Amino acid sequence: MGKKKRSGKARLPKTKCCVSKSRCGRCPIRMLKEGTLPEGYTVKKRELVRTDGKKVTKKKLAKAA
Repeated sequence: MGKKKRSGKARLPKTKCCVSKSRCGRCPIRMLKEGTLPEGYTVKKRELVRTDGKKVTKKKLAKAA
């Protein structure tokens, strides 16, 4: 049993980091470091935020990705 690969859609980051030491696949901190975080988003205090200061919603996040 291994991890399944998704084809097509990009993985969306979580809105908050779960603070696991191994960093899950959707961790916003890991995605920021790899450069796979959607355009216009960043991470502050382990939480996903928008660079323009607006509220982060899953609907807008899915649209950006």
